[in-house]
Amino acid sequence: MFFDETKVILKAGNGGDGCMSFLRQKYIPKGGPNGGNGGKGGEVILQADENVSDLRTFHFKKQWKAKNGEPGRGSDQNGRGGVPCILKVPLGTEVRDLETGEIICELMNHEQEILILEGGKGGRGNATFKSSVNQTPRQFTEGKPGMEGEFVFTLKTIADVGLVGFPNAGKSTLLNIMSNASPKVDAYPFTTLVPTVGVIDYAEEFKTITMADVPGLIEGAAENRGLGHRFLRHVERCHLILFLLDLAATDGRSPIDDFAHLQKELGEYDPRLLEKKFLVVGNKIDEEEAQNNLILFKKHFPEIDILPISAILEDGLDELKNRLLIKFS
Repeated sequence: MFFDETKVILKAGNGGDGCMSFLRQKYIPKGGPNGGNGGKGGEVILQADENVSDLRTFHFKKQWKAKNGEPGRGSDQNGRGGVPCILKVPLGTEVRDLETGEIICELMNHEQEILILEGGKGGRGNATFKSSVNQTPRQFTEGKPGMEGEFVFTLKTIADVGLVGFPNAGKSTLLNIMSNASPKVDAYPFTTLVPTVGVIDYAEEFKTITMADVPGLIEGAAENRGLGHRFLRHVERCHLILFLLDLAATDGRSPIDDFAHLQKELGEYDPRLLEKKFLVVGNKIDEEEAQNNLILFKKHFPEIDILPISAILEDGLDELKNRLLIKFS
């Protein structure tokens, strides 16, 4: 199972208490103050890691806490700082405050680190209170509590191209053939339930393009029908949207209606998605009725340049790769 959103409770470490102590030795029965300071509490740090695929770790363990700072000790020994809590999250993780909904940060690059909660400051030992008018201070301070909060982690896939289409349009087949990804392929709606990212390699150009197979959308996805929001949010960070249409109308759908509905769902979820560069590709051109549907589509959308392909026969894929390369040149 794929986990792309979860709530977590985070707590930084408390600062250690300061120490009240006086030097007591055989020949120094009334030595001065020597209580050390408490150590600072550990911080909570988020670290992006390309080897982490989803948020399952935080789904099964909701609460995370950094270590407290150690208390100060006599003989002017300061306590050690608390060990930080470093949480590794997948690239593309967005962090929001649960109470306010405010976006705290986004982690986009491998090994990027964000300090999300500061550890508590350590308390002062009595040695720090010594002065010319107070040679034997008995004051010390306790450590400060560490910061804490409740957050929502949301994973939004990072890819150059977002592959969008209704169920059974052939997205998984296309991605499987064009890249190094191996998504499940079968003749059932919603075969793909999680985003899959593949890499298209242009060896002669020394360039690669990443493509994300976003799970099939349905009408009403913008209203969160059929896990719509979970699917749509994976399109947000893509630089280009590839609309894949079923020209064969396998499930009795119309490519014209499909394209109109897909644009409608994206626009209702976030109008900015319609401002992205896009490419329209018609799949299954080898099947009966596909040519007729292609003609009807061009008549209905004369301003749209649709590229007909057959993913399963690998027909038209070289042209598709070239067009993608031009888009990112």
